[in-house]
Amino acid sequence: MLILLTNDDGIHSAGLQALAGQLQSFGRIVTVAPDRERSAIGHALTLHAPLRAEEITKDHWAVSGTPTDAVSLAIGGLLKEKPDLVISGINKGGNMGDDLTYSGTVAAAMEATLMGVPAIAVSLAGQSFKFDDFANAAKIAKQLAATVLEHGLPADTFLNINVPDRKPLGIRLTRQGKRIYEDVVVENRDPRGRSYYWLGTGNLDFQNLEGTDFHAVQHGYVSVTPLHLDLTNYAAMERLRQWQLEASPLDLDDAGSSS
Repeated sequence: MLILLTNDDGIHSAGLQALAGQLQSFGRIVTVAPDRERSAIGHALTLHAPLRAEEITKDHWAVSGTPTDAVSLAIGGLLKEKPDLVISGINKGGNMGDDLTYSGTVAAAMEATLMGVPAIAVSLAGQSFKFDDFANAAKIAKQLAATVLEHGLPADTFLNINVPDRKPLGIRLTRQGKRIYEDVVVENRDPRGRSYYWLGTGNLDFQNLEGTDFHAVQHGYVSVTPLHLDLTNYAAMERLRQWQLEASPLDLDDAGSSS
C-alpha cells in the first residue's frame, strides 16, 4: 500500500505525527503537508506563485502552499505512482456543519477525490488536544481507512470523520449539520483610534439536530459523513422549473445605451 498523508495544521502537527505512527503497518506512508499552519483556507490553489517542496526526512515533505497544493503536488509530481488512499488530518478541532466550506483539511480530501484517489478527512473535535486524544483518533482513522481500502468508496465521494476528544462510544453515520452564527465579527480600536476587526471570535455553535455530525460528536460518538463533489441541489430543480427559465426569452437589449 501507498498512503499519502496531509493536513492544514502544518507538517509538524501532533495530529499528523500520531496518524503517521499508527499507519506504518499499511505499507509506505508518505507525508506531504504545508510547511506552516494553513487552517480555514478552504480549497485554495496557488496559481500565481511557484511552490517549494523540501524533503525534511525520507517521504516527509514540507510544501510552501495550501493543503490543496500539497495533495496536487504530491499526486501530480512528487510521487511516481498514484496512492491507494489519501488521509487528511488529524485536524486540531472539529470540521462539521457549514465549517466544511472553510476547512483546508476537508479541501485536501476533496482534491484527492477530484484526482481519482479515495480519501478521508479526520478531525479531533473539542477543546482538549492531549496526546491520548490524538492517539485514539489515529486508531479510529486506521480502522476506517482499512474499511475504505477493503470496500472502496462510491464515485466522487469521500468521508469526513470527526472524533470526540474523549473515549468514543461508537460510530455514527451522519449528515452535515448547520452552524449558528452570532457575533462573528468583533470590532475594536487600535491605539491610534482606527477600527480593526476579528472574524470568527464570537459565540459559534451548531443546531443540535439528531442525525448530524455535531449531534453525534456531542453525544460521544465518532461522526462519519459521506461528502460528494456534485454540489447540485437536486431537490430545488423542480421548484426552479416553475420559474420557466428555459422558456423565457433572453433580454439582451441595453436600455442604457446612448448609441
